[in-house]
Amino acid sequence: MRHLSKNLLLIMLPACVSLAACNQSSDKKKTNMTDSTQTPASAFEKTIDGKQTHLYTLKNKNGITATFTNYGGRIVSLLVPDKNGKLTDVVLGFESVEGFEKSTEPYYGATIGRYGNRIAKGKFKIDGKEYQSSINNPPNTLHGGKNGYQSVVWDGKQVDSSTVEFTYLSKDMEEGFPGNLNVKVTYSLTDNNEFKAVYEATTDKNTVVNLTNHAFFNLNGEGSGTILDHLVQIDADNYVPVDSTLIPLGKIESVKGTPFDFTKPETIGKRINDNNVQLKDGKGYDHNFVLNKHDIKTPIATVIGDKSGIKMEVFTEEPGLQFYSGNFMQAKNVMKRGLKDEFRTSFAMETQHYPDSPNQPQFPSTELKPGQTYKTQSLYKFSVVK
Repeated sequence: MRHLSKNLLLIMLPACVSLAACNQSSDKKKTNMTDSTQTPASAFEKTIDGKQTHLYTLKNKNGITATFTNYGGRIVSLLVPDKNGKLTDVVLGFESVEGFEKSTEPYYGATIGRYGNRIAKGKFKIDGKEYQSSINNPPNTLHGGKNGYQSVVWDGKQVDSSTVEFTYLSKDMEEGFPGNLNVKVTYSLTDNNEFKAVYEATTDKNTVVNLTNHAFFNLNGEGSGTILDHLVQIDADNYVPVDSTLIPLGKIESVKGTPFDFTKPETIGKRINDNNVQLKDGKGYDHNFVLNKHDIKTPIATVIGDKSGIKMEVFTEEPGLQFYSGNFMQAKNVMKRGLKDEFRTSFAMETQHYPDSPNQPQFPSTELKPGQTYKTQSLYKFSVVK
């Protein structure tokens, strides 16, 4: 069973610190990253589906700043210092709530649920009964279906200057998932320069749950170009190979001797174009890494921005990490700094259970039952390499 016991800690989720999205001036000047905190919260005030959206600003004692919106329970920006002390926004996002609403990429910074990653053909069984979730990544369900948690307005509450809490009632059979699921996600900035995500959920029917956050990172700063020269290390001796629709083949394979071996630091781009069927099917890296034995105190992945020197360490209680190299970015959206989301100009590291687990009994279970509490946490810690 995944982290379902009542004693387990809540899950992270890419965590993010940042600024309020900046309004572009009429002459289309690019927004300076260090000025984004001046953006008016009014750009995130809107009524969507009868509920009010807002912008929430968090800050720690070291000056790291993050902004969030309850539309999609998402991180909008995260300002951390680079090797020269310049505050750099390392999370892709938009300057207004309308930007997120209209984006061709719906997952920027969002809380993902009810089930992160893919479910084959949207079908799964619980207690012998088959359920059908909505198909939004044909022929499969991706990240909870057509109207996943990224497209709902959460109830938001700023707990203190460094913590925001989002809650949502995912009703029985929403997107085909059984059970009324009460979800709470707490995002915070710690004074150790960590972006922390804690997830908790309870249900009144047997169901499946796999929550995560889908922050898109560029450690050189949003709009700074390719992420292919970022240095990556992942503490995983194995990964989950997938078919051409990115559904697991049902086995776990060693990374040794493959382009998926990040047990030692390698740049993202070094092997991304190798003649490898997994890379071809994923159009790059879009795979779940089976993390070696770890706890929340041990980093399971490290990424370093080649230009900024910003180092991000990932910690989690989850068994897997989906590493995505921005393969489906198509320069169709204008981000906070006035630049487009070009191909492979961001990456994601989603802490999670494995894809399609409801149909793969050999994988760690994602089932949640009444009386149990789903709790898990993840964090992203920032520092610099001079």
